[in-house]
Amino acid sequence: MIKNLGDWKHPAILLSSIGISNIGDFIYLVAVNIIVFQITGSAAAVAGLWIIGPLTNIVTKLWTGSFIDYRSKRKVMMVTYIIRAVFIGMIPFAPNMVVIYGILVVLKMADAFFNPSSMTYVAILVPKEKRKRFNSIRSFMTSGAFIIGPAIGGSLILLTSIETTLWLNAIFFVISAILLLFLPEKENIDKKTIPKLTVSQVLYDFTIVREFISNNKYVSFIYLGFIMIMIFSFAMDTQEVVFTQQVIGLSEFDYSLLISITGIGSVVGAILLSVFSNKFSLRYMITIGLIMMTIGYVIYAFSWSFSSIVVGFVILGFFNVFLNAGIMTFYQNNVSVEIMGRVTSIFQLVQSSIQIIFILAIGVLADLVSLRLTIATLALVMLLSSFIFSILVLKPSKKCFYQEENNEKGHNLKHL
Repeated sequence: MIKNLGDWKHPAILLSSIGISNIGDFIYLVAVNIIVFQITGSAAAVAGLWIIGPLTNIVTKLWTGSFIDYRSKRKVMMVTYIIRAVFIGMIPFAPNMVVIYGILVVLKMADAFFNPSSMTYVAILVPKEKRKRFNSIRSFMTSGAFIIGPAIGGSLILLTSIETTLWLNAIFFVISAILLLFLPEKENIDKKTIPKLTVSQVLYDFTIVREFISNNKYVSFIYLGFIMIMIFSFAMDTQEVVFTQQVIGLSEFDYSLLISITGIGSVVGAILLSVFSNKFSLRYMITIGLIMMTIGYVIYAFSWSFSSIVVGFVILGFFNVFLNAGIMTFYQNNVSVEIMGRVTSIFQLVQSSIQIIFILAIGVLADLVSLRLTIATLALVMLLSSFIFSILVLKPSKKCFYQEENNEKGHNLKHL
């Protein structure tokens, strides 16, 4: 037992670092939404926050993978934490919205580096047989942050001020960076061999990703298929406030309560998964998680009251953690760490590009036809797609891609 606990020392530190930063993300989200609305008084300006992330990703994801894969993932994560701490602390001093949006772009750029780095560092630090449980606990911490973060943010704003809240928020990221100092440097990187970040190098890395996709068609198809299906949920989420208040008729208090209940559903699902993760097959985590989450969206799309929409949100919140932990483990087990940064960045570039198209398309459709019809159509298409996706995941001939033991001949070692 003591040996097992010792094996989890470094993963526990990494989980703590990521968990604290997740809480910081949600505190920042609450504070920045309030400060933007206070300055502009415009709902459109607040909605613009949805666009900054995907737009920034399109610019940065072209080359972030080329930067990350040749450098220490742990150090990249630490630098992104410090950058976020510094720039969040600068927001209260911003004189106008132009400067605030500029700061937000820098913060999103830091996220663009952090996500592929953390995905890869988890695969480097955590042994294959422990990744499913690690990702399950990570889902629990993310779900917990979803509840705790806004609560802490709201309380700090009430007790102090938005400015003080943002400065305290910056400390969360500093703590996360300090924790990473206690983790080992698992990569032997010779600085002399690091290529310069040039256009030719970026183009070369694009060919590496293209060859990976060509040589690993099933893995690429499953992950890209997951991204495509989740874009439907992202599109519905962008219209969530309008749909619940204007179509369903919920008050602002009802909506706040609804989000809290959804968070509780996620936490319950994440606790269950964290404790019993070894009892759940990776394939069934993905398929059942996706289908049930999509059913939650369908219930939400056809809801007529607070009670019915709560049922949909609890279902999607509960099973979302199964899906995310499953797909993340599948991805880390089947993509070599040597190219994971580049592959992840390109996949996320595709995701961000389609997200922007979807956001604009949903806005136009909602004006041309009813929002209810738009959301219902998205939910039903998502449900059909999830069934087709699940059939591909459950094909007996593809079972080898979902092995969880550490196998030297496994697909996670297939690289260029």
